[in-house]
Amino acid sequence: MSKVYTVVVAGMGKRGKHHAAAFNHNPRFKVTGICDIDPARLEAAAAELGNPRTGTDAAALAKELRPDVFCFCTLPKLRTPLLKAGLDAGAKLIAFEKPVALTSVEAMTLRDLLRAAGTKAVVSHQHRYGVHYRKVKDIVDSGALGRIHTVYGSATGWMTHMLSHLIDYTRWYAGNPDAQWVMGQAAGRTKLTDNHPSPDYIAGVVQFANGVRGIYECGAGAPDQPEVAKWWGKCRMSVQGTDGFAEVLTNGGWRAVTRTGGYQSGDGAMNYDLDMPPYIQDMADWLDDDTRVHPCNFESAYQGAEIMFALQQSAMLGGQIALPLTAGSDEQTLLQEKLSATPVRVSCPANAKEFGLAGCY
Repeated sequence: MSKVYTVVVAGMGKRGKHHAAAFNHNPRFKVTGICDIDPARLEAAAAELGNPRTGTDAAALAKELRPDVFCFCTLPKLRTPLLKAGLDAGAKLIAFEKPVALTSVEAMTLRDLLRAAGTKAVVSHQHRYGVHYRKVKDIVDSGALGRIHTVYGSATGWMTHMLSHLIDYTRWYAGNPDAQWVMGQAAGRTKLTDNHPSPDYIAGVVQFANGVRGIYECGAGAPDQPEVAKWWGKCRMSVQGTDGFAEVLTNGGWRAVTRTGGYQSGDGAMNYDLDMPPYIQDMADWLDDDTRVHPCNFESAYQGAEIMFALQQSAMLGGQIALPLTAGSDEQTLLQEKLSATPVRVSCPANAKEFGLAGCY
């Protein structure tokens, strides 16, 4: 009989409830505890999750219940203390929301803690489970695009929300190569005080070891996707090869043109009810068998995080940044100290509205 893994989930906001519900719906997991600093929200969530143990102190609850899986879905500023809470509780696997961290010095701390403990970890880049994202991956892997030379990712949402997604799926479509160097630029200070602190717009390039070039635009200056109604769904991944291209829109399906297949297209949109179950099942598979590494594993996410930090360093310090990074930096302080006060120029009225910059369009 397959083992049932126990789970404690910290954070009962939208994403925490998505995770807890998906764990509960999978017979390989049982949510034994949930945590939130808001007692009313905690009580409401418990009623929907079979009334597990509750608490407002995540570290204390995890240490008491000793779960197999510790999952936290909280603001980015809380990464280190919650990762330590999971490790101190003896969790076999720790799952948490993107981005990996707000600074490279913190990301390196998390990496070193996980490696020292030998604990598995997963970062939630779950869009890849969408049928439309997987269709593009199938086309790439079939060889129908020929040699892949460029992967382009854009999102109108700001960096700390969206850029790690773009980078993760770039590496996935490109064959998970190592990055060699990065060069970037950034503009706009409106979102530096957001709970996901970011420049309003960041763009840049990355050179991968296999010759693929990654190109990114994220934030107020990123192009509109007028075929997509939902603003947070205006994300495009485009894979270009010698024999064609394929692309996916987070809330707008997929399309491809190949030399032998002509034009193809299909539907698809981000859907937590469809995307979360396989993401959760892959955790059970990895816990069962060390060789079945989760596609969203921390080590892969960390490589993507290095690219994101290097883009910020390049934008603030100038020039190319070599990868892997050899020392940690405080990218948030760099942005606060060096990002120009000149307002960002936005690409469309929808971006102007979301960034509170109507006069800049």
